[in-house]
Amino acid sequence: MPEADEVRLTAERLGLALAALPLERAELRWPSCATVNLVGATVTESTSYGKHLLTRLDDGRTLHTHLRMDGSWRIARTGTPSARAGQPQVRAVLGTARWTAIGELLGMMDVIPTSQEKRLLAGLGPEVLAPDFEQVGLPEAVRRLRAHPDLCLAQALLEQRIVAGIGTIWMAESLFTERLYPWLRVAEVDDNTAASLIWRAAELIRGSIEVARTDGLGAVSRHMHGRHRRPCPRCGRPVQVASQWGPSVPPDQGAQNRIVFWCPACQAAGR
Repeated sequence: MPEADEVRLTAERLGLALAALPLERAELRWPSCATVNLVGATVTESTSYGKHLLTRLDDGRTLHTHLRMDGSWRIARTGTPSARAGQPQVRAVLGTARWTAIGELLGMMDVIPTSQEKRLLAGLGPEVLAPDFEQVGLPEAVRRLRAHPDLCLAQALLEQRIVAGIGTIWMAESLFTERLYPWLRVAEVDDNTAASLIWRAAELIRGSIEVARTDGLGAVSRHMHGRHRRPCPRCGRPVQVASQWGPSVPPDQGAQNRIVFWCPACQAAGR
């Protein structure tokens, strides 16, 4: 599932492509939005909150989309074959005279008044990329974490009601960097450890965005995620894979059984 860095970069691309010119094409191939007409409106900005995309229009409406596991937005020059968007996986098409944005395999879509964005996102925790996250969001995330003492750290980082935007990649990377056992319970760590872990994830996500703007998404080296059986860069022991439910539970990458890459030596229980 795309995480906060990929979603934010997607939002930036949408904003750059669609802003300033009115929409000449707007197809929302989604049952609840099929009759919504966005033609003539102009995109003022496209931003993100956690894993949610918010494309705002000058008529006071917002197109809210979520990529879920397999969704994506791509940009094509209007009038070219790649902008036709006739494939069955296309869920949305937004086009100006210059550029066309095609949303494929999107997992969620709504058109709401921009004034209702906060209500839509009310169930989520602080946004990990918010400008004031360190001062405001981080203390709130720790407070929310404390409400789930029986969750393990891997589960807690993935819980969007605690902090919005962290997924399996930056969960694994932040736990490794902080040398924490992924299945340590929230009740077993103090506030300083919890805050350091969450802030580390935020720093890694921000760093990924900065690198991606010049070198592309994924250019940042990953120490854990996707490195099953490869040497740990810290101790050389093979990286192992398990699920958020425990080191002996195999993952399936489904919504209820997310994958965890970890080093049994550097992140041993009881360290």
